[in-house]
Amino acid sequence: NQTPFGGRGMTHKTKGIVLRTTKYGETSVVVSIFTELFGIQTYMVNGVSNKKKKAVKANLFQTAAILELVVYHNENKKMQRIKEFSWAVLYSSLLTDVIKNAIASFMAELVQKCLKQPEPNQQLFNFCEDCFCRLDTANKIVAANFALFFSLQLTHFFGFRMAGNFSINNPVLDLQEGIFTNKQPHHPNFVDGKLAELTAQLLNVMQPAELEHFKLNHEIRRALLMKYLEYYSLHLHDFGQVKTLMVLHEVL
Repeated sequence: NQTPFGGRGMTHKTKGIVLRTTKYGETSVVVSIFTELFGIQTYMVNGVSNKKKKAVKANLFQTAAILELVVYHNENKKMQRIKEFSWAVLYSSLLTDVIKNAIASFMAELVQKCLKQPEPNQQLFNFCEDCFCRLDTANKIVAANFALFFSLQLTHFFGFRMAGNFSINNPVLDLQEGIFTNKQPHHPNFVDGKLAELTAQLLNVMQPAELEHFKLNHEIRRALLMKYLEYYSLHLHDFGQVKTLMVLHEVL
């Protein structure tokens, strides 16, 4: 599992989920990967693009790809190196289906925005891996609702999950407090009416397959997602804009 190699320090075998890839020079890429062993890490990968025989390599570093990696790891370096890489999961449709790919890109960006420090989080890694795999095999209705499910569930791992205390007496979701309450708060960050009720129902979803029961139109999905991202921006410092949101709105 750990061997000294070429003076670069120890190598480690780990799975990783590709969150973002940026071209660097003619043939290299800089890749942000959520690894099982080290949490979020940045890797320089040389010689993966621009030459026909290398195109297959570049293919592996698509957003949401789940890889088996052998990496060099140095705690003191901001950018690490990869020694070996291969598919850990072979998706059937996630990287080729336009809608699923847009949803997966949104999910990956959301994870990246939440991961501030490079520390391992096994439960979060398992959750993300499972979600990407389930999105890959999901039917159209489940896939269309997947971003809502993922956005709500992900908050659990960062300590600001909404309380599911919706009732006739508590019909308003206060986004600043993350709880349902009996009256409109004195600030604009709240959800009420049908959207609050739907949010309460979505909070109760434990398995993605249950999303099939939610027959929502794109306007409702869009309104809910905007509110959930507002929730993130209220609870995460420097959350900023979600760049993949525009594409997601287009395809959904």
